[in-house]
Amino acid sequence: MIELEGVPELIDPVMVAAFEGWNDAGDAASTAVAHLEREWKGEVFAALDAEDYYDFQVNRPTVFMDGGVRKITWPTTRLSVVRIGGDKPRDLVLVRGIEPSMRWRSFCNELLGFAHELGVELVVILGALLGDTPHTRPVPISGTTSDADLARRMDLEETKYEGPTGIVGVLQEACTHAGVPAVSLWAAVPHYVSQPPNPKATLALLNRLEDLLDLRIPLGELPEDARAWQVGVDQLAAEDSEVAEYVQTLEEARDTAELPEASGEAIAREFERYLRRRDGGGPSSGGHATAEGGEGGSYLRDSPSGRTRPPKPPKPETGPETESEAGPDGDDEDSSED
Repeated sequence: MIELEGVPELIDPVMVAAFEGWNDAGDAASTAVAHLEREWKGEVFAALDAEDYYDFQVNRPTVFMDGGVRKITWPTTRLSVVRIGGDKPRDLVLVRGIEPSMRWRSFCNELLGFAHELGVELVVILGALLGDTPHTRPVPISGTTSDADLARRMDLEETKYEGPTGIVGVLQEACTHAGVPAVSLWAAVPHYVSQPPNPKATLALLNRLEDLLDLRIPLGELPEDARAWQVGVDQLAAEDSEVAEYVQTLEEARDTAELPEASGEAIAREFERYLRRRDGGGPSSGGHATAEGGEGGSYLRDSPSGRTRPPKPPKPETGPETESEAGPDGDDEDSSED
């Protein structure tokens, strides 16, 4: 039963969702939604029943002390609402949780029930996967949709992916069947440094969300955190000649694949974002999805057997970023979800 008591009538609501787990390399997507909730002081108004969707041996509850009283937090998915002021006020319904262990169709139907009751006009699902992308270059972000009209109107890719998927792909498909416009935004995280956090990927997702929804998101310390993250990875890579060589190979492949048109579009988007900020358009666990459709681990991490080495990079004919979709939830290294 859906209880929405205390939730005001919303203005042009958009649902933004992210889920920890396979769809969330480097915790980039879930951290992006957490950032929105924190910056705009979102208030939780609903939570899904954890008993219905989670295996507690996989996602265990945690115990904490509250004023000397022991309490338990159960793994679940929560919904909150934030209002964005400015000349064109609107509301965001934020969904943040964990990829469910079971009953995915019921899980998606329950979320869509909330979306229907709240009058949500668009669902944006954030994800992150591991890819052959160098940490020294801008984070590839792809936006895809199953709606051909939406793809044309919002300059998105119409997904044609086939292969393993996560809750992001299932939820997007459920939105399509329910007649709710849905978009997936995916960040490609370097597979050789996949451990969280990855503020650079989080920042890239938020920037793309800004462009998609034409709003201004207060970024707080994220830009500085992203710079510090890159400096830290630079230092780690410099300590290992084999890793440094591998990163250089990825850089060369990436730079070769970049087209002048793509660079021009990136510059135009950055300029539009600058104008929006200047004008003040509003107040301020296991494996992960990979570009090959499987699960990936982490590199640059010490272990009892020594530092893990990256695999020898492939020798792409046209670079690692192609137009074909090869990830479990998206294109390729620029991958995006169903």
